[in-house]
Amino acid sequence: MGLGIWSVHFIGMLASHLSMEVTYNTPLVVASIFPAVLASGIAFAITGRPQVGKTQVLAGAVLITTGIVAMHYTGMAAMQMQATIQYDPLLWTLSVVVALAASLLAMFLLHYSRSRLGFFWLKGASAALMALGVSGMHYIGMAAASFELPNHHTAVTNSIDNSYIAYNVGIGMALILMIAILSIRSETKVKSLSDEYDRQFLSVIESATDGIVVTDAKGFVMQWNYGAECLFGYSKDEITHQDVQLIFSKAYQELNLSTTTTDVSGKTIEVMGLKKDGRQFPVELSTGYWDTAKGGYYSLIIRDITDRRATEEKISNLVYLDSLTGLPNRRLFNDRLESTIGQALENGLVLTVLYLDLDQFKLVNDTYGHTTGDQLLMEVADRIKSCITKTDTLARLGGDEFILLLPSADYTKAGAIAQKIIEVLNDPFLLNNESVFTTPSIGVSLYPADGKDSEMLVKNADIAMYRVKEEGKNHFQFFTSEMNELVSRKSTIAMSIRKGLKLGEFTVHYQPQIDIETENIIGVEALVRWHHPKLGSISPAEFIPIAEENGMIIHIGEFVLRTACQQNKDWQDSGMAPFRVAVNISAKQFSQGNIATVVTSALEDAGLAPHFLELELTESIIQGATSAISKMQELKTMGIHLSIDDFGTGYSSLSYLKLFPVDTLKIDQHFTRNIHNDPKDAALVATIIQMAHNLELNVIAEGVETLEQLAFLKNKRCNQAQGYYFQKPLLPEKIEELYMNT
Repeated sequence: MGLGIWSVHFIGMLASHLSMEVTYNTPLVVASIFPAVLASGIAFAITGRPQVGKTQVLAGAVLITTGIVAMHYTGMAAMQMQATIQYDPLLWTLSVVVALAASLLAMFLLHYSRSRLGFFWLKGASAALMALGVSGMHYIGMAAASFELPNHHTAVTNSIDNSYIAYNVGIGMALILMIAILSIRSETKVKSLSDEYDRQFLSVIESATDGIVVTDAKGFVMQWNYGAECLFGYSKDEITHQDVQLIFSKAYQELNLSTTTTDVSGKTIEVMGLKKDGRQFPVELSTGYWDTAKGGYYSLIIRDITDRRATEEKISNLVYLDSLTGLPNRRLFNDRLESTIGQALENGLVLTVLYLDLDQFKLVNDTYGHTTGDQLLMEVADRIKSCITKTDTLARLGGDEFILLLPSADYTKAGAIAQKIIEVLNDPFLLNNESVFTTPSIGVSLYPADGKDSEMLVKNADIAMYRVKEEGKNHFQFFTSEMNELVSRKSTIAMSIRKGLKLGEFTVHYQPQIDIETENIIGVEALVRWHHPKLGSISPAEFIPIAEENGMIIHIGEFVLRTACQQNKDWQDSGMAPFRVAVNISAKQFSQGNIATVVTSALEDAGLAPHFLELELTESIIQGATSAISKMQELKTMGIHLSIDDFGTGYSSLSYLKLFPVDTLKIDQHFTRNIHNDPKDAALVATIIQMAHNLELNVIAEGVETLEQLAFLKNKRCNQAQGYYFQKPLLPEKIEELYMNT
């Protein structure tokens, strides 16, 4: 910038033709360079800082103006000729004003363009204004000068003629171009390297699962990775430029990085972190520090150690006795069982394991509170101990589960003790002036018949206990091999459902729904089927209850929903007249808060209009869900058809029919099949049909298998029917053939 100002002056002087010979004073010519270079350097040093205000921009403009004016008039003073120079005050002042105005506009435009992408033209405008300012100042300054010849000759010393000035200007311009090219090249290379390092740095910290935080020397957050966002709940925008102490609990908020890092830099300490929602959690904090030209920075690597603390606490608190009842815990029981098995093996003896679970214990907790529940557990432990000897081991496994080891006890002795335990626990417990009742379910396994190691004995006793639960509770049951087979099959089915869904073992069949008057197909019901590669075809009556227990019913339900929607759309695209497809919704599906979102997604992905979908809900689902009405209204508003499946088998009040926005009642197949065998079933079916008509609801009968059943339904004006009399559930291509033929 300084050399540019200097070059403009002397090139402009070369362009001026005076009526006398002019040379230049060499020291002054050289000296005239420094005001321009010095003023420009200081001005850009001020305005080139990261944070610049209007005052700094104004100061920069004044400095550049000062450099331009000082250089020009120093250059004029360097002229040596047979004349003296006089200046017009008005034009002299105008030259300064022009330089100042151009400098101000140029600097403000340059400042405005710094923080805005795509405003490169502003930099060009700034350069043009600066050029106009320098040139304008020069030529107005020249116009302000007048030359008067003196009466005497003045000696010229230490002078340089115009040709040398031309060389100097040429060298100056070459220097300007060389500096500019080298500066641009160097800046581009440095910026490229800097951008690459920034990308590498950001890639590393963003890919880390731990929280990585970078702060400045004052502890204000500068970098915040995704791991830190997951740990603390603050987004990058929320936490940037905030004090890092915000993420530490009050006990650690006096943590001063500037003093702490000298002690712990490169080390690891444990502190308490503070989430956005106010929850505290233990973290492992590793710190680092480095200096830059802009100041010092601190790095914090933060790891959630909640799980590790829990594990350490669990290990440290591991004892042999249950803290509530004072009984041996699982670990001590297993040790004693292993030891007793060793003795039994050595002496050829038998031993018995009793696995005991209290019936309806959760109801006691829910009704009387957990304190009463704990008192009940302690009294249960005391009553069981009254039934056994000192050589027996009673342990509490957790919750309401107890386990009993009876050394040298055969079937007869084990059965007698189990029966005695049932009798003493059937007596009421007086707790807080309340009579509390509970009963036990007891499973029994014997060594070596039911297992030769501790794990197998406990497992088989547990299996026998669950068989008691299934058969009515408050009893005891010895383990049998048949139980193991049933449990093994159930376990295999439970573990195979997820894999079966992934491997396409599940399919959807469709059972036609028939208009009774016209006997035309008016819709289909989607029914899931499963063919296991080893177990063969598994009945829905077997795998659906298991799926409901382990939660996989949600995935099966969504699979059926999506498959049915897509299949219905495919039928429509193939030219079939559109009809509704009915899909059963399980209790777990309906209780999910996002049921409407799941249904909407399935419809949108398939491109199926909502009114071609019917959702079948059972009475127990809609009765048990507190938000049932609002969920049903939401689905109904979407245009989806709603029906109550297996109507009459639940326990809901008839008043629900007035509240629920349903379209159809489906008569359970049990009633339909017994129409001609049981007059009460026939009366119930007739009543349901009449009630549905009175409520302006559609009614469909399931399980129609005979012409006589169809005739009865037709006589009672039932709207639709489905069952094996018409068609069994069919594959999609069979439905298409059937529909086309019809």
